[in-house]
Amino acid sequence: MVRQLRQVLLWPLRLMPTAGQGPPWQVLRDLGDASPWREVVDEYTGDAGNFHERHYREFVAFLPYVQRFLYGEGRAGRSQPGGGAPMRVFRRFDIARVRTVARPGDAPLELDVVHVDLYFFFDVDLVLLNVEVSATTELSLTQAEEQLYRFGRGYPPGWDEQGHAMHCMASVEWLDAAGNVLSHSDAQDGDRFLAHVAEHRAPRVSGHWAFVLQPLVSDHSSEPGQLRFRQIEYYRMPLMAWLALDDPRSLTRADFARLGLVAPAGGGEVMPYSEQSLGDFEQRFCYDRFWAEGGEAPNTRYLCSGHSLIVIGQAQASFYMCRDRGVLAQFRHQHFMLFLIAHFQKASLLMFSDKLAHALQNLDVGSPSSVRRFKRAIRNTFESFLRFTHRYWFHEISEQAHVRALWHMCSQHLGLDPLYAEVKERVTDMNSYLDADALRRQANTVVRLTVVTIFGLIGTVSTGFLGMNLIAEAEASRTMKLVYFMLVFVPTIALTFYTIAKSKRLSDFLDAISDERLTMKQKFGALVAVWRTAPDER
Repeated sequence: MVRQLRQVLLWPLRLMPTAGQGPPWQVLRDLGDASPWREVVDEYTGDAGNFHERHYREFVAFLPYVQRFLYGEGRAGRSQPGGGAPMRVFRRFDIARVRTVARPGDAPLELDVVHVDLYFFFDVDLVLLNVEVSATTELSLTQAEEQLYRFGRGYPPGWDEQGHAMHCMASVEWLDAAGNVLSHSDAQDGDRFLAHVAEHRAPRVSGHWAFVLQPLVSDHSSEPGQLRFRQIEYYRMPLMAWLALDDPRSLTRADFARLGLVAPAGGGEVMPYSEQSLGDFEQRFCYDRFWAEGGEAPNTRYLCSGHSLIVIGQAQASFYMCRDRGVLAQFRHQHFMLFLIAHFQKASLLMFSDKLAHALQNLDVGSPSSVRRFKRAIRNTFESFLRFTHRYWFHEISEQAHVRALWHMCSQHLGLDPLYAEVKERVTDMNSYLDADALRRQANTVVRLTVVTIFGLIGTVSTGFLGMNLIAEAEASRTMKLVYFMLVFVPTIALTFYTIAKSKRLSDFLDAISDERLTMKQKFGALVAVWRTAPDER
C-alpha cells in the first residue's frame, strides 16, 4: 500500500506575442477579477514572518547565480533595474480537489489540489503550468501507478474499439471547496478532437486542462483571448512524484521500472519493457545514495528519467515524512526547483528552434517587406538567445551532492547540452548569414558608387578644367540660368541612373581594362558586353 502520494505536473507552453501588449504577466495581472489568477507574493518577496527553515534550506541549496535567477536580489536591491526575480508566479485558489477515474467502471479517486500555478520568465515567451495534488488516504500500488501514468495528459492520443480514450483518465473533474464540479474532461468525445486537428492541423487541449489555463487560450482556438499559447513539448506533462510505503524493499524490480519510467500499471515480476532495454536500469535511472537500511530516511530511492523524477521512501521514517526539514520538504522545494530549471531550459531551446523554423516558413524572398520581417525576427531571436545564455543557462546549479547528482541525471536524460549546441549553431548560422548578406550588399553598393564616381569624374574634369565655362551666361537672367541648369541637370540625372543600372557590367569592363593579361580585342569585347543581353536575361 502507498500510504501517501504527492504528484507534481509541469507543462511548458509557448506564449504567442501580440502587438501592442506588455509582458504577459502584466496582461494577466491587469485582467483583475476577470481572471482567476493572482500574483503570488511568496516567502522571499512578502512578509518575512512567513519565511521558514524549509525556504532557507531551499535557498542555500543553490549556487549564487541560480539564487539570483530564482529569487532576485535582496529587498534593498529590488528597486534597482533588474533587481527583481526574473520569474513571476501566478496562482488560482478556486480549485480545491480533483476526482479521477482511471478506467471505465473503476471507483473514483479524490485528491487534494495543493496548488495550481503559472510561471512566467523575463525575455522568454514561455509559461509553465504547475499542478500539485496529494492523496493522504491509502492507495494500492496499482492505483498509484495508474494515477501517475494517466493524469498528466494534455489530450488523448487515440481511442480504442469501444471509443474509450487511451492512456489517459476515463474521467477528470475539478471540484471547488464545497464539492461542486467546476469542469470535467471531454477525452471520450473523439469527434471534437478529430475535427479540430482536421481543421487547424494542431491538437485540441482537453476541456479540463483548457479550463485550468483560462484566460490563456490555444492559439489555434476560435476563442477570444489576449494571452494565447501553443504546445511546444510532448502532450505528456513532465511529472514528479513522492511516495511513502510501509516497506519500499518489498517492491520488485519491475515495480521500480514502472514507477521510474511512468509505465502502465502491472503486477508481479513482469517488466514493462524488454529486458534488453532495461538491463542497465539501475545505472541509468536510479540514484541509490540513500537506498540503505541506516540513516535518517532509510530505504529512500530516487528514480529519474528526465521526463519524471520519482522519490520512494519509508512511511515510518519521520525524516522522510517531514514537510519542514525532511525529504518531503526537499521534494517540494529543492527537487522541484531543479526539475523546473531543467524543463524550462529544454522548453526555451525548443522555442528558439521553433521561432527559426517559423521565420523561414514565412519568408518570401520576392517580397521586400517579408525579407525585412525575416531579418528582424532573426535578429530578435539572436538577441533573446544571448540573454537566455547569460541569464538562464547553467551547467551546475548546486554543490550539494544529491541535488547535483539529480540535476546531472535530469539534464543528461533530457539531452540539454546537445540540444543547446544544436540550437546555438542554428542561431549563429542564421545570424552569420544575415551578416554575410549585409556585407555583400555593402560591397555591391561600393562597386556601384565606384563605377559612378569613375565615369562621373570624366565629365567633371572635362567641364571644370581650370575653371573653364563652356557657356558664358553669368549675366543672363534668372530664367535663362534656370533653363541652362535644367538642360544640364536632367541629362546628368538620367546618365547617372543609367550608369548605376549598368554598374555591374561597367565594373566588369573596368576589371578588364586593369587586367594586363587581356588583349585590346578582349578589352573591347568587355566594353561591347555592357550593352549586350546575356542569354539568361532573354
